[in-house]
Amino acid sequence: MIHIKRFIDKIASMEGKQGRDVVLPISDARALRDEITKLLLDQRETNTTQKTNEVVQVEMKGEKW
Repeated sequence: MIHIKRFIDKIASMEGKQGRDVVLPISDARALRDEITKLLLDQRETNTTQKTNEVVQVEMKGEKW
């Protein structure tokens, strides 16, 4: 999460200076990309896990067998 925080701080700093462009070194851009990807994958896994843990109750009646 450190790279995401750095990015947010950099954007806030540029807004304060009325800057129009933000330039990231490729190493910072890759690290930011990796952190965002990890967060998205974690969120997807969490959503998938929550859906598979739902309890489904099925009641079958065979009254005239």
